[in-house]
Amino acid sequence: MSSPTDQRSPLTDRAALTRNRARARRMGHVDLFHRIAADEIEDRLAEVNRRFTAPAIVTGFPEFWARRFPQAKVVPDEDRLDLAPGAHDLVIHALALHWADDPVGQIVQARRALREDGLFLGVCFGNQTLHELRAALAQAEAEVTGGLSPRILPMGEIRDLGALLQRGGMALPVADGFSQRASYRDLFHLARDLRAMGEGNAMAARLRRPTRREVLARAAAHLAAHHPDRDDPSRVAVTFDLVFLTGWAPSDSQPKPLRPGTAQTSLADALNDIRKQQK
Repeated sequence: MSSPTDQRSPLTDRAALTRNRARARRMGHVDLFHRIAADEIEDRLAEVNRRFTAPAIVTGFPEFWARRFPQAKVVPDEDRLDLAPGAHDLVIHALALHWADDPVGQIVQARRALREDGLFLGVCFGNQTLHELRAALAQAEAEVTGGLSPRILPMGEIRDLGALLQRGGMALPVADGFSQRASYRDLFHLARDLRAMGEGNAMAARLRRPTRREVLARAAAHLAAHHPDRDDPSRVAVTFDLVFLTGWAPSDSQPKPLRPGTAQTSLADALNDIRKQQK
């Protein structure tokens, strides 16, 4: 993940990502994880004692999110977000941050678009996503060709993703998430679903020629051997990791941590008080 001033090659081929998303729409977009993410976001918003009147959503699939949040302004996850400064009290970054070359820049732009004490909610795939498929493909390609090609997007760990919130200037940052297991007939069934999700390989450094059939056959065999579905061993199971990021645009009304050295009670004294109460 690079910054705007970084001279390294980009992680994502945006033209390929756009083509993948268009193909997913033609295939009848498999929106399962968008539905899971939207349900979770609605639950979280219900727990916030506030009514949001000017929401915005950043996503690669505006049709789905516009239906779920018809009152929101929905914009594509481009390098420069089409969001006016201070125009929104809620910004949702919906299942697109993992494709960003500059995720911190995306969060910074979201913060600028928020009003004071506005809420940012991001959801993206985390590092355990498709780790089973990654391992099967790597083993098969190494056996057949003696090399490795970038095939599955490198995704961040929850701790690293949470740190992006602070780097992006968000206050009260929180990162959490959960894993979802999904069952498929085989690797080829999984691959078709990934294409229909719009989550096929769009890395800039990807292999630009068709993968050899022997590599795919061996990968399918490795996936079936090492990751069978517990409920139906004739199928395979893979992990999708969903990470949720929550932060607030800074405001003087928010609680502030104490400055170092201003505590009125030492930790040792507090522990001694606890021990006395337990006796």
